[in-house]
Amino acid sequence: MKSIFEEQPLREIIKRIDNLSVNNQSKWGKMNVTQMLNHCQKPVKLAFGEENVKKPNIFMRGVIKFMKPTLYNDKPWKQGLPTAKEFVIRNTEDFEVEKSKLKALVERMHKSESFFSPSKEHPIFGNMKSWMWGQSAYKHLDHHLKQFGV
Repeated sequence: MKSIFEEQPLREIIKRIDNLSVNNQSKWGKMNVTQMLNHCQKPVKLAFGEENVKKPNIFMRGVIKFMKPTLYNDKPWKQGLPTAKEFVIRNTEDFEVEKSKLKALVERMHKSESFFSPSKEHPIFGNMKSWMWGQSAYKHLDHHLKQFGV
C-alpha cells in the first residue's frame, strides 16, 4: 500500500489534485468537487489535532476495531460509505482556495512523518503506527480522487 510519507505517492496525489477542475463530476456520493476538497482536509487536520470528532461509544469501538485494518490495506473502499458527521461538508470556499489548502496540508503531512512516529492516537481508531497514518491518508485521498475521475 502506498503512503503519503513516500515521495512518489505524494507527487502522484498532488498531480491528481492539480488535474481536478471545478467541472469534475462525482461518480458517486452527494459531494461536489469543492466539497470533496474541503472534506479531504478534515482527516489531515484531525491527524494534527486541529479538527475534532465525537469519540465513539463502547459498542461502536468494538465495530471500529474490526474496521481499522481497512484504513491501510490494499482493498479499495466501497463507494458511498458513511462519514463522520463532522466531515460532512455544506459550506466551502472557492474551488481554487480549497484546492490550495488541500495541497498544502498533504505536503505538510508528507514532511511530518516524525510527528506520527513511532505511533500516535487517532480519536476514533485508537493507537496507530506512523505507517498506518501514511497509508490511511493516501487511501482516503485516492478514494475521493477516484470519485471525481482523477
